[in-house]
Amino acid sequence: MFKGLGNLGDMAGMMKKAKEMQDQMGQLQEDLASITVTGISGAGLVKATATAKGELTALDIDPSIFNGDDKEVVEDLILAAVKDAQQKAAEKSAAEMGKLTESLGLPADMKLPF
Repeated sequence: MFKGLGNLGDMAGMMKKAKEMQDQMGQLQEDLASITVTGISGAGLVKATATAKGELTALDIDPSIFNGDDKEVVEDLILAAVKDAQQKAAEKSAAEMGKLTESLGLPADMKLPF
């Protein structure tokens, strides 16, 4: 198309690729809202469920941990389960983003959006 510009001469191709990336990013954002992960603490006594976007959606607490004297322990277990769920959500999101960047021919560890 434009001689001397190398691959930059194919502006239409670049725009098409950018549009595909934008569409795939939008789809990934929707998918991350429906993927769930579960964080666990206290050997399964407390479970926190979150979307891969990090939104907490459920909290399951085994009734055996409710003892008036152990309020701080229960709070710590809940916090640990929520943090575990958030960590797993971040890892799942990064893994899904890595799949997208690889499918676009970009390095898997490339951070999107730019």
